[in-house]
Amino acid sequence: NEKTTKVIEAAFQHARYPSVKGEKSLLFIGKVIYGLDNLEIHNLSIGRSEFELRPAEGISMEISNVSAVFKGTIQYGYGSWLVSVAHSIDFEIESQIDLGINPKLYCGEGKVAADTSDCYLNFHKLHLHLQGDKEPNWLKKLFTDFITFTVKLVIKGQICKEINKVANILADFIQDTAEHFLSDGDISVDIGVTAAPVITANYIESYHKGLTNYNNTSAVISDSVFHPSQLTENRMLYFWLSDQVLNPMLTAAHQDGRFQLNISGADLTELFKTNLSSAMPDFFQKCLLESGSPELRVWSSSVPYLNTSTLGTAVRAKASGQLHCGSQGTPTLFFQADVAMDVKASYADKKLFLQGNASEIFVFQAELPLQNQQLDETQLEFIREAVEKIGIPKVLSALEIEITRLLDKQGTNLFDIFNPEVLPQDV
Repeated sequence: NEKTTKVIEAAFQHARYPSVKGEKSLLFIGKVIYGLDNLEIHNLSIGRSEFELRPAEGISMEISNVSAVFKGTIQYGYGSWLVSVAHSIDFEIESQIDLGINPKLYCGEGKVAADTSDCYLNFHKLHLHLQGDKEPNWLKKLFTDFITFTVKLVIKGQICKEINKVANILADFIQDTAEHFLSDGDISVDIGVTAAPVITANYIESYHKGLTNYNNTSAVISDSVFHPSQLTENRMLYFWLSDQVLNPMLTAAHQDGRFQLNISGADLTELFKTNLSSAMPDFFQKCLLESGSPELRVWSSSVPYLNTSTLGTAVRAKASGQLHCGSQGTPTLFFQADVAMDVKASYADKKLFLQGNASEIFVFQAELPLQNQQLDETQLEFIREAVEKIGIPKVLSALEIEITRLLDKQGTNLFDIFNPEVLPQDV
């Protein structure tokens, strides 16, 4: 309701009230020609606002006790006179208004749009005050009836028009911001709506395409498997992301070369101080301790694939690695491994956290290229254990940092998100 009040205040403040000219025939006086100019709003305050969802209909908004002073200038003349500066007087109109809006949401050009044409104003108070009240009483009475009526029409028309404009600006802004949030570099996501929003007594639900775009290609998604019963109603906002949305994003990130990690020097040496049950091979130990600048390069050598269930997200990936011992040419060690793990994500203190538990690690290739030699079983076990206890935690840590950085770049850190939850579901 507080935010609704701010929107309504903005609509009143930003509305532009056109000049109005007219004429009226009055008994004993004849034709009166008048004009209203420079109509502006002052001293705006809003008492109370109420918001209600009407299932299958729309939204009901009631804004009560809107107090405002409208100021402007009346220009007038008699008979066949034209309006002239010599016949003008400033005026104020004290008003107290109730505003009712019944927006309808619909799908327009791939976005949620609002129709606020069902808009009405009830004026409980509309008092005209001429400048200083120095003019004769007959003038005040003359203008009061038809000037206040004219002002009512002008205010209603412009306020309702401005509310419709502001509502659609906000709707576009929210969706454009969301689309920008899901875009980075050459990767973007089309979140155009697929149907008009569904309104229930407790929530508004909208369905979006979620199609990843990369290098002029777009993902294809079959029918959504989502149903509202899969979510509770104890949160203000839910986002449902299916594996059909996430896997194409992983594919694009892989093709864009984003799953790469290089560790070198003291950082690499420090990592391998981790206690492992397998003995470190001599070539590995010599590389870390004797070469000037050891470097380990790892990357995804095939597109990662994820599958979500209530247990979390199962991720399968093929990783490759090279160990360089002071040379940028042929690596001392090359290996490839299939990795399967369960990952759970959480978000707190404006940071992403990933917890992983490896369920399968299989090193299917490991060799010493300079010696044209395959690793023996003992050496393979060291590589496998190092992948499990050193490699996976380091990769998850790097992903936490990079995804948090990306979220901050897109503005997530500008919001205070209270008690967020990531709820994996079976589909």
